Amino acid sequence: MNVGIVIVSHSSKVAEGAADMVRQMVGNQVSVAYAGGDESGGLGTSVARIMAAIDAAWSDAGVAILVDLGGAETNSEMAMEMLPPERQGKVVICNAPIVEGAVIAATEASGGSSLEKVQAVAEELSAQ
Repeated sequence: MNVGIVIVSHSSKVAEGAADMVRQMVGNQVSVAYAGGDESGGLGTSVARIMAAIDAAWSDAGVAILVDLGGAETNSEMAMEMLPPERQGKVVICNAPIVEGAVIAATEASGGSSLEKVQAVAEELSAQ
């Protein structure tokens, strides 16, 4: 069981494209889901869509979320707070570039690394 990956972007096309890139590079070893755009199809993010993406990528090993801009992070935090208590401690937001971070996180997850290791490896990209 590997850590799942969720990509949250203000643009549905960016989110979908990043998720597609991850799937092509890592294959089916890691569950990848995305949430992009607001409820009307415009730019933005949606707590409900983020929660659905977390459910789609869910793994008992946890879920790592990659976000593009501040509102995506805020809504991801709200989605995490709305999860059932037994899931809340198994979801993290990675402070990393969305595309590179998602690829690196998924690559690390595909090797069976813990949620903490997946987050740390993705966040190494921001430390450079």
